[in-house]
Amino acid sequence: MASIGNFVERVGRATVAAVEEVGNGGVLVVQSLYWVFVGAQQRQPVRIASVFVQMMEIGIKAVPIIAMLAATIGMMLAIQSIYTLRIFGAESRVTIGIALSVTREFAPLITGILVAGRSGSALAARIGTMKINQEIDALHVMGINPVRFLVVPALLASVVMVPSLTIFSDFMGLLAAGLYINLELGISLAAYVSELQAVLHVDDVMHGLGKSMIFSVLIAVIGVVNGASVTGGAEGVGKVTTRAVVLSISAIIVTDMIFAFVATR
Repeated sequence: MASIGNFVERVGRATVAAVEEVGNGGVLVVQSLYWVFVGAQQRQPVRIASVFVQMMEIGIKAVPIIAMLAATIGMMLAIQSIYTLRIFGAESRVTIGIALSVTREFAPLITGILVAGRSGSALAARIGTMKINQEIDALHVMGINPVRFLVVPALLASVVMVPSLTIFSDFMGLLAAGLYINLELGISLAAYVSELQAVLHVDDVMHGLGKSMIFSVLIAVIGVVNGASVTGGAEGVGKVTTRAVVLSISAIIVTDMIFAFVATR
């Protein structure tokens, strides 16, 4: 009975901690919106320069890896789709599956995962290091709100750059797939683009962008919440950084499944 009681206690503590983290994330989003719209009136405006610095870190510096992996995913989809459709003699219809898969699923998903690995972990490490070094307490002493100073620029930059990277990922994935289809099936790029225009609709692209917008908020909030919960010095920073990446990727995949289910009803 004692072991069962201990198990129930551990489950209860873990549940309470999880609910507390979700609540902290919600409060963080509300506070960020507050400082975006009210900060200037209280003489603590969001620093535009900091937003652009974060946009550079989150977006521009991620372009090479996004391009490489999006192109790889697009080409992989083309290879597998042609192989599968050839069984039915319908390989000429490969464009339909690739167009919808890239824009609705793979582009926002791979972009979100890469940004979580690059920027979500960096944000958690930065916040965690500042907390260990008592720099966040110093901001409070100087009368600077840490959410306005640290969180809002990262959140705004993420909301802008993750959808932008998703559009870029769409382009690279579809381009790489088109090049492989041209080599494998002899379909010209002009014919491929014409088929894309016939197959794709604005709703398909917006479906992916809507998901990427949600992913961007999750990445920033999870990174900050984990960084702020650090304990135990440098080893603790490493642990919360790893935890932030794992939670961000898990949240992205679960959210993607829920979003896809709801949007296709």
